[in-house]
Amino acid sequence: MGKSIEYFATCSPSLLFPVPRLAKWAGLGVSCDTLPWHGVDFWNCFALSWLLPSCKPVVAIGEFAIPCDSPNIIESKSFKLYLNSLNQTVFASVAELQACLVKDLSGAAGKPVAVKVSTLAEVEGQGVTALPGQCIDALDVSISNYEQPQPELLRCAADRVVEETVHSHLLKSNCPVTGQPDWGSVVVEYKGRALDHASLLTYLISFRQHADFHEQCVERIYLDLKNLLEPEHLTVYARYVRRGGLDINPYRSTGAINPQNLRLVRQ
Repeated sequence: MGKSIEYFATCSPSLLFPVPRLAKWAGLGVSCDTLPWHGVDFWNCFALSWLLPSCKPVVAIGEFAIPCDSPNIIESKSFKLYLNSLNQTVFASVAELQACLVKDLSGAAGKPVAVKVSTLAEVEGQGVTALPGQCIDALDVSISNYEQPQPELLRCAADRVVEETVHSHLLKSNCPVTGQPDWGSVVVEYKGRALDHASLLTYLISFRQHADFHEQCVERIYLDLKNLLEPEHLTVYARYVRRGGLDINPYRSTGAINPQNLRLVRQ
């Protein structure tokens, strides 16, 4: 707090700081060759700006889709600093801007990153959406520990197979770099052993003081549920509240998915 940060006046891809996924995957018992999920990480930038050849500024909204099996995630503060470096950079067209973003972000992630630049009017027209399924936040639960995720809290409601979708807005964790809070809404879609909803809620709340990146929180939730439910299919995704103009939205699923990047009321 109170420390000044150097802002670069023109596009500076060197600001991007890749964080290898491999170490966290190893901690979860998986590797790049044995990933038990498919998915994508959607990043949305609500403060994208650059200069036209006339030096007149433009503002827009950027969507970046990073493959979940890319070797690296991109540390969010470095992502923001990189995007800020575009503010005084001249691009002849949106296509030229997108090509620059694809090249720089793909280089940092280690796999091709898809980029979409939208006008404010286009995004405004999309509005906001509600999460699917049943919200479990009104359940009466008692909480005793917020320090670490506790998969032992999870339990099945009955020895039967169900297909359902549930969600909660009570997910919170902390950034492992800055310590700042990350607020999110999480969705669980599955067909498998019936999940006790109260146990899921207490489990999600146990992340409240846990320090980890958005992507790794979702992967941990996915694996803990997969181990418990033995599902025919399982999808876990979280929509996080933006910080510094960026929100991060990881999706993980047992099968190939093509999710829509739809904004929630807190986004």
